[in-house]
Amino acid sequence: MEFQKDLDARGLNCPLPILKAKKALADMQSGDVLRIMATDPGSVRDFGAFARQTGNELLGHEEANKEFTFFLKRK
Repeated sequence: MEFQKDLDARGLNCPLPILKAKKALADMQSGDVLRIMATDPGSVRDFGAFARQTGNELLGHEEANKEFTFFLKRK
């Protein structure tokens, strides 16, 4: 999937991945996609809730080797 910005939140625990994603999205244009890499197992639930609450679109997520990759589209 194409993305305009990359965020490495591996090794960070809640709420830091969400806070860093929020800050990164603030610097992006509407329609841009942010890729986030995280290792916190709670991030799957957290990013789903974050997308619903903020109106940004969670385009999808993947899991491999206990690492999670999320794609968020800026509203």
